[in-house]
Amino acid sequence: MICLGVESSCDETALALVEDGQLTGAVLSSQTDVHTLFGGVVPELASREHYRHMGPLFDELLRRRGLEPGRITHVAVARGPGLLGSLLVGVAFAKALALGLEAKFLGVNHLHAHLLSVGISGKLSFPAIGLLVSGGHTHLYHMQSPSCCRQLGRTLDDAAGEAFDKVGKLLGLPYPGGSLIDALAKEGVADPALFPRPYLDNDNLDFSFSGLKTAVATHIKRNGRQWTKDADSLKNCCASFNLAVVDTLCVKVKRALDRHPHIRALVLAGGVASNSLLRGRMTELMRQRGGEALIPPPSLCTDNAAMIAYAGWLLHKCGCFHDLRMETIPRGRAIPDDMLRDGAWNFVTPP
Repeated sequence: MICLGVESSCDETALALVEDGQLTGAVLSSQTDVHTLFGGVVPELASREHYRHMGPLFDELLRRRGLEPGRITHVAVARGPGLLGSLLVGVAFAKALALGLEAKFLGVNHLHAHLLSVGISGKLSFPAIGLLVSGGHTHLYHMQSPSCCRQLGRTLDDAAGEAFDKVGKLLGLPYPGGSLIDALAKEGVADPALFPRPYLDNDNLDFSFSGLKTAVATHIKRNGRQWTKDADSLKNCCASFNLAVVDTLCVKVKRALDRHPHIRALVLAGGVASNSLLRGRMTELMRQRGGEALIPPPSLCTDNAAMIAYAGWLLHKCGCFHDLRMETIPRGRAIPDDMLRDGAWNFVTPP
């Protein structure tokens, strides 16, 4: 079984091949330089860039692998959530390819693919608590199988990654600001009392980071714009903000684990999973609980096609597929469990 994965949910055009569970090839075209000029992703530009790069990237992937197109047996594509125009480019390409090659076709939930990506380079254990932290999402899941991930909590406004990028912009850092804040935070001294830990005065598993972003903006305004030009002040602010976000995520993860005491595995995924403080704190949290934190390498934390191909391989292996009428799902809509199943396993996503 050779599964091609296609990813175009936001601003990364990517394709990858997974053969019998092993990643055998991947290509990617990043649009970071294009969108840096605007301080964030411009949806229309993203769609055009996907359209411009998708075909040449496919040819390059086959050339590197020395693979004839006809050997591809399965095609998986990120169907959502994401930017609708960007998703449509990838989905249209994948459908046309599946039709032309007479390959099995499957639309993959982009969020679930992030969580499953840990299996590409390490072990994937079920059941697990999954924490997905990215620019667009901050979700907690109860992961029961590759096709059964029940959402426990979500962000009610800004996602953690979005807060990182917006705070980076407030501090005068170039887009995307998350990785720069992490780097500067390592050189600063965090003040635990400087910023609040938002939305913890409750008993649920949801998140809210808009208030934390406002707290940083208020701090900058109070100290004056020139304050951000001082290197030590900037580093200390980054360290304090970084600590506030990670503390908040840890509290909610602990809460989820306490409600599922039998679970000994935590999956950390998404772009913010590259954050060094978050990786260290989650690893230590699970060590103290006698469990294990399963975290993909940073290269698999950002949007990539390897996770789509691997998720597609897992699901195809279990007899799951879509027909070509599958609908593309933009951000803001739930991904339906509408996979067709021709294998022996019959997965049912819980409500």
